[in-house]
Amino acid sequence: MIARLESRVSYLTDRVQELEAQLKKDSSNSSKPPSSDPPWKPPAQRRQKGRPRGGQPGHAGRERTEVPPDEVVVLKPPSCQHCGAELTGDDPSPWRHQVTDIPEVVARTTEFQLHLLQCHHCQQHTRAAWPEGVPQGAFGPRLQAIIAVCSGAYRLSKRSIEELLADFFKVRVSLGSIANIEQGISTLLAPPVDEAAERVRRSLVVHADETGWTQAHKRAWLWVAATAKVVVFMIRRLRSAAVAQELLGRCFAGVLVADQFLGYRWVKLARRQLCWAHLVRHFRALLDYGVEAQAFGERLLALTEGLFAQWHRIRDGTLPRAQFPELAAPFQADFGALLREGTGSSHRRVRTLCTGLLRDESALWTFVTRRGVEPTNNAAERALRHAVVWRKTSFGTDSEGGSRFVERMLTVVATLRCQGRNVLEYVTAACQAGLLGRAAPSLLPERA
Repeated sequence: MIARLESRVSYLTDRVQELEAQLKKDSSNSSKPPSSDPPWKPPAQRRQKGRPRGGQPGHAGRERTEVPPDEVVVLKPPSCQHCGAELTGDDPSPWRHQVTDIPEVVARTTEFQLHLLQCHHCQQHTRAAWPEGVPQGAFGPRLQAIIAVCSGAYRLSKRSIEELLADFFKVRVSLGSIANIEQGISTLLAPPVDEAAERVRRSLVVHADETGWTQAHKRAWLWVAATAKVVVFMIRRLRSAAVAQELLGRCFAGVLVADQFLGYRWVKLARRQLCWAHLVRHFRALLDYGVEAQAFGERLLALTEGLFAQWHRIRDGTLPRAQFPELAAPFQADFGALLREGTGSSHRRVRTLCTGLLRDESALWTFVTRRGVEPTNNAAERALRHAVVWRKTSFGTDSEGGSRFVERMLTVVATLRCQGRNVLEYVTAACQAGLLGRAAPSLLPERA
């Protein structure tokens, strides 16, 4: 009985430790997003303690620059403020003060009257031809683009867009019309988005990630593949290797930067880079699982901190890139030895973590020798932030058509912002091209 009770106490002790560790999970020690952290969680500590808020020394400031004025108001004093004598002449360098404002914007409505006339010779009727570039619907290309951009770039609901158009432009648009306009623009954006997706599949380095989504009140997944100048999104029902192959292409030959999700294992380890930001969160999680796991996690974190201290010197340009493999070699050796030591640990979580990392060990160090490869998947995670906020306010999508609009607008917004291009101007040009029967402009930077 004593043996059974000791076994039971040991099991319950491990169980309590597991549950307490789960309660402590947040974005700093797990894959949970920062938006899931409770309001009372203190903000993450700065990497450089003691650094003040705002611009740092040496940071190039951004000041408001003067622009060519639309109107100049000349102000001259009529008389001397001391003796009252009349003043004349000009100041060669007057004090200049510019005020920028937006005048009232009212939508302009154009009525096209297509006459039907009867021929005096054959008595047949002929109606005037439809003007080129005039939409069949009631709203022009720029108004349609504003609706799409308010939704895709600024995450406004259809009702908020309806109210904004009425308040800003005195235009009344129904909720149904907004939905129809979104679907029409989604169709126009399909070819350039497909072209952008093909460019990502041929890229040398791609960051990929996925997050939860809701479609028609059912579980779905939002996928992202990001490069330096092109970002592509997809919404699919599954989180699987098949969807990852659809996103990246079955013949993907670049380097994939991602986490340890099994759906990416079809990419050879030699062409993968595991995200160290994810690994750091796993290492921190060990700190909550007892003395043995805590000590091991602290050793992993210490090695990681030393490695990235060197990487930051390379990234900041204080050391040449060619020197990094030599600097990283001791850390690679120590890290490998520590992982092999961990596979013999009596703690289950330490053994599991070390076994998984040893299996993918070569994918930890791709960034050491491959230029252009980052050690973290921050590019994909940054691209997902806008979409995650949209998901929280919209509760996902209701149909396949809604999902196609979301993924295409996310692709357009993220890609254009990477390239410094204006989103509204692009979507307006796409609408105008559709009215003329032409293809929408390309999202690729060299074809802009």
